Amino acid sequence: MKPLDPRLIRYAGATRGYLAACVLLGLGGAVLIVAQATLLADGISAAFSGHGGITATLVALAGVIAGRAVLAWAQEAAAHRAAAAVKTQLRDRLLAHLVRLGPGWLTGQRAGELTTLSTRGIDALDGYFSRYLPQLVLAAVVPAIVLARLLPADLLATITIAVTLPLIPVFLALVGLTTEARNRRSFRMLARLAHHFLDVVAGLPTLKVFGRAKAQAETIRRVSDEHRRATMRTLRLAFLSSLVLELIATISVALVAVGIGLRLVNGSLDLRTALLVLILAPEAYLPLRMVGTHFHASTEGLAAAEQVFSVLEEQPPPRGTRTDVPAGPIVVSDVTVRYPDRTVPALDGVDLTVTPGEVLALTGPSGCGKSTLLSVLLGFVPPDSGRVCVGDADLADLDPDVWRRRVVWMSQRPYLFAGTVADNIRLGVPDASDSSVRTAARAALAEDFLDARVGDGGAGLSAGQRQRVALARAFLSDAPIVLLDEPTANLDGESEAAVLEAVRRLARGRTVVLVAHRPALLTLADRVVRMEAGRIVERVAT
Repeated sequence: MKPLDPRLIRYAGATRGYLAACVLLGLGGAVLIVAQATLLADGISAAFSGHGGITATLVALAGVIAGRAVLAWAQEAAAHRAAAAVKTQLRDRLLAHLVRLGPGWLTGQRAGELTTLSTRGIDALDGYFSRYLPQLVLAAVVPAIVLARLLPADLLATITIAVTLPLIPVFLALVGLTTEARNRRSFRMLARLAHHFLDVVAGLPTLKVFGRAKAQAETIRRVSDEHRRATMRTLRLAFLSSLVLELIATISVALVAVGIGLRLVNGSLDLRTALLVLILAPEAYLPLRMVGTHFHASTEGLAAAEQVFSVLEEQPPPRGTRTDVPAGPIVVSDVTVRYPDRTVPALDGVDLTVTPGEVLALTGPSGCGKSTLLSVLLGFVPPDSGRVCVGDADLADLDPDVWRRRVVWMSQRPYLFAGTVADNIRLGVPDASDSSVRTAARAALAEDFLDARVGDGGAGLSAGQRQRVALARAFLSDAPIVLLDEPTANLDGESEAAVLEAVRRLARGRTVVLVAHRPALLTLADRVVRMEAGRIVERVAT
């Protein structure tokens, strides 16, 4: 693990200013440490020898101590500001890049792991910025300045310190190799636990229906115990490594002290120089010891940062740049789509034309490629071969954001976030007026519960009400192209009738492609296309 990953500077520009501040504050702190040791040695030797000037020395010493306190405060303030700025920049970059990677990439990822990475993982960088990085700068600056000050005063003590100092980084590197591996394992285990827990909570109603809730609770308990044991092993290693570093530093200072004592008794060294060396010697080792102490607090954040960098280095699919979307039919020409985890294509040479203002229904057994075709039309899944044209423009050449503003999509299970129904309807048009939202809700037969509050995932609403909220979003967007993926799935007869009426209104004057299993939906279509095994096998005009 690198003490400072260059990618952190590249992806979070706030790190540069913070590093400069750390170096300046570190230099100032090192100079004040030397000044404090010099004043202490002067004052103590003057007191023993009976010379005057102690008052001036004490005043200067108080000023140095106050200066160190101010520098310590400035270091803390800069660290917290930098940590907040870097975390914000990394989160913004991560979320923006996840959007660019698109649903095609996200489908193969674990939602719980990405959630843990973007929340607790990035938050763990606090220890790195507020403790480890400043101490790393001090470890590079303070020993050099201390040795420079001791060199003209006592050559033997300087050589002793210079020889023993490298022992601490050597042992620190050995400890770091082990700690890095264990912290990576601990963070992966935490991410896996978060993902599993998220899946269990989302599917808890189904698990209780089939009597599997207790089995999943046992699995979560087992993974939690594994994470706890891994964390305790890491803490045990941290305490032992701190003991080793303290022991090395203590023995090294003792060697210097023994040499000083012998020469002081022998008369070859004066009291002032002896005091200066004895005061400064521990200060030379202290920053390196503290690096080892704070290293363990930073490893989780660095492990998470490396995972963030690995996501940021994923290449997003190519984006088109054309911003004018021509009018005309949507033409799917010999489109084939293959997924890495499937041996057969999801779409196999599909040819299809959707004319403006037409309502086209896709039907067929589950897994035949209907939803994949909608994803291709949305631009979420690029074809492995073939092309999709809108008018005279290739879909791959169009700017995805511009194209998706002309398309409204409703999935089988539309997601609703915590808030009011009105807030959820505004999802695609955040600045929509209250009257526009109410008009859209009325058109989708959702006006009766417009002011109701819902939980995450639409908790508090029935399946039919959630579908109508999603249809209200479509009415509010006023997009000319509508893609519906089984809008009446899992609905009872009354809810299905309400949703069908809303879909019928939504289809007026728009181009609609809907995936349908139920016969009632087919009555809305101008044309029905049947798919099997990724191919179109039948086209029926209604």
